[in-house]
Amino acid sequence: MVQKSLIIVKPDALQRNLLGEIVSRFERKGLKIAGMKMMAIDDVMIESHYEHHVDKPFFEGLKKYMQSSPVVVMAVEGYEAIDAIRLIVGPTKGREADAGSIRGDFAMSVQYNIVHASDSAENAEAEVARFFKDDELFDYRKVDFDYIYGEDER
Repeated sequence: MVQKSLIIVKPDALQRNLLGEIVSRFERKGLKIAGMKMMAIDDVMIESHYEHHVDKPFFEGLKKYMQSSPVVVMAVEGYEAIDAIRLIVGPTKGREADAGSIRGDFAMSVQYNIVHASDSAENAEAEVARFFKDDELFDYRKVDFDYIYGEDER
């Protein structure tokens, strides 16, 4: 099944000039960028996106970090994309991530971990809708899909 997932390229990645490297990893895997934009995340958006952390002691630091520079948000699409993206990204704690994953190659921290990626189909749907309007997402045919996916996967 084709899935769409949200990726947030966080402030540490932008400050460290890793945007191109991160985007290229998803593209090289064969995933499609359905939407992408740079933005500042306001308080309402942070509290909505991180609602499960709002009451935790580290939330104010997380909010300050996420507002320290712009972020780049992407809607990334492909067959069983959520699990594939989670492998590309690696575990939340960068120092535990395998070499070859984004976090394994570029992160040591839990908070400064380069990217956010949706962790389930339900969260992906809500997160993409939170960050993108319908007219900011593009449904287009990628010709390389014919060479990336089998007929039953397209």
